[in-house]
Amino acid sequence: MIECMDTERLLLRKVASADAKSLWAIWSDPAVTKFMNISNFTHEEQALEMIELLNQLANEHRAIRYSIIDKIGNCIIGSCGFNNVDFDKATAEIGYDLAKTYWGKGYATEAIIALIDIAFTHLEMKTIVAKVDASNINSIKVLQKLNFILQGYDSNEENLQVYTLCKR
Repeated sequence: MIECMDTERLLLRKVASADAKSLWAIWSDPAVTKFMNISNFTHEEQALEMIELLNQLANEHRAIRYSIIDKIGNCIIGSCGFNNVDFDKATAEIGYDLAKTYWGKGYATEAIIALIDIAFTHLEMKTIVAKVDASNINSIKVLQKLNFILQGYDSNEENLQVYTLCKR
């Protein structure tokens, strides 16, 4: 899997243990984790454990997570990646989070565009899936701007909308 990707303002690189402190600062913010499938972290060790789990899944070719680094400030501002990769079905589910101070500035859009490129060009996926809480209006707007199409609701989570983007 691709371990690093540059965009105009961002560097996406595979998460590393050294990122734990920066990611803990993000994943401990209830405003950030409100729409994630985790509770906000209370200890830095939780971030390290999450990074280890994510890298184990990457080694198994089941997922990959990137730290999102702002090139100008050279700091981690969030994470993004593929939560589930199914090479047999050529589908990948994306997920992303940003520190609150970076919301509304186009960083999520820029990171997702990079994920789309990785999925369709490098991983040869045919479909990208994004699951988003129906009340997460800003994330929904980002997905719609990038031509993701609402397919309906997740059968296991009543308030979780499922969006897809298919390779043309």
